[in-house]
Amino acid sequence: MPSDSPSQPSLRIATYNVEWFTNLFGPNDTLLADNNWSSRYKVKRRDQLNAIAEVMKAVDADAIMIIEAPNTGGDRNSVRALQSFAVEYGLRQSRALSGFESHTRQEITLMYDPDVVEVRHDPRGSRSKGQASQRAPRFDSKFLYDLGVEGHDTVHSFSKPPLEVALTHKASGKSLHLIGVHNKSKALHERLDEDVMVKLAIGNRNKQLGQCVWIRQRVEDHITAGESVIVLGDFNDGPKMDAYEALFEKSSIEIVMGARGEAYMDDPYASVFLDPMSGWALSSARFYNAELKWYVNTLLDYIMVSPDLAVQAVSRRIFHPFDDPKCYANDPIKSALLTASDHFPVCIDLAL
Repeated sequence: MPSDSPSQPSLRIATYNVEWFTNLFGPNDTLLADNNWSSRYKVKRRDQLNAIAEVMKAVDADAIMIIEAPNTGGDRNSVRALQSFAVEYGLRQSRALSGFESHTRQEITLMYDPDVVEVRHDPRGSRSKGQASQRAPRFDSKFLYDLGVEGHDTVHSFSKPPLEVALTHKASGKSLHLIGVHNKSKALHERLDEDVMVKLAIGNRNKQLGQCVWIRQRVEDHITAGESVIVLGDFNDGPKMDAYEALFEKSSIEIVMGARGEAYMDDPYASVFLDPMSGWALSSARFYNAELKWYVNTLLDYIMVSPDLAVQAVSRRIFHPFDDPKCYANDPIKSALLTASDHFPVCIDLAL
C-alpha cells in the first residue's frame, strides 16, 4: 500500500502516459532491454525501461492507467507485454487489463496490484453505427452528435476507445468505475497553408470535443445510477489552450468536468485554469519545441472524480521532476522521470 502520505490512504490511483512504450518490445512481446536507441530522443531502450520501472515504483499506485501502452495485434498483446515487464522489474502492479483494441499502436491498459484490487473490463452502452442519435453508445462504436459549429450532425469515433474498468477495493469492499482516456490530439505536425491549417485545427477540435461529450454522457449515467466514477488519462487539451476554443465555447476538459453541481467531476489541477489565468500554470508534460529551441510545459493529464469521491480525496500529486519538491530533491527519481517519458504520472489518494 502507498506509504508516503501521512494519512495512510486506502487506495492510490494513477495515470501515466509512457512515450512509445510499444517500441520497447519485440515479437511476442520480448523485452528489448538493449543499448539500441528507443523512440525517446537520445535515450537507449534499456535506460528507458529501467527508468519507467523506477518511476512506477516511486508512484507506488494500487492501479495505474497506462496511456500509450504496448500494442495489441498480430504477435503482440498489451496485457502480456506489461505483465512480463512487471515480472522482470519486480513491480507489485503485476497484472494488467485491456479493453477494446486500439486502431493505433498505442493501447490503454491498466496495471494493478491483485492483492489490493479486483478489476474487470466493464463496457457500457449499446452498439451504434452512428446512423441515428443515441446517448452514450459503446466506446468501440460510433456517436452521432452536433456540436453546433458545423451546422449538422457529425459521426464521432475513437481511434483509441476508452478503457472502462469496474474496480473493487478488496479491503473496504468499495466499488468504483474507471474510464481511461487518450483523447484525439489537436496537434498539427507539419507546416501547411494557413487556410488548410485552420480547417484541420477546427476539424481536430470538433472530433476531440465530440469524444468528450460522449464521455460526459457516460459519466452522467454513472452518477445518476449512484456509481462512483473516475475519468483519467491524457486529454490532449486544457482550458484556454488554443485560439479555436472560443469557437466551441468550452475546452474538452470543461465538457467532461461539467457545470459545478451534483454531477461535477472534480480535478483541482484543471480548476486552476478555470479561474482567470495566473502568472503560473501546472503541467504534466514537457516537450521540446524545435522552432523555439525551448522546452514547453503543459497540463494534459488529468484525474477527474465524481462528487462522492472528491470528499474522500486526501491528496493529489503530479510527479513533475522540477515542480514537485520531493521529485526535484531526489536526483535518481528526477532523472528517471526525464528519461522515461515526455509525460509525468498524476495520482490521487482516496481514503475509503
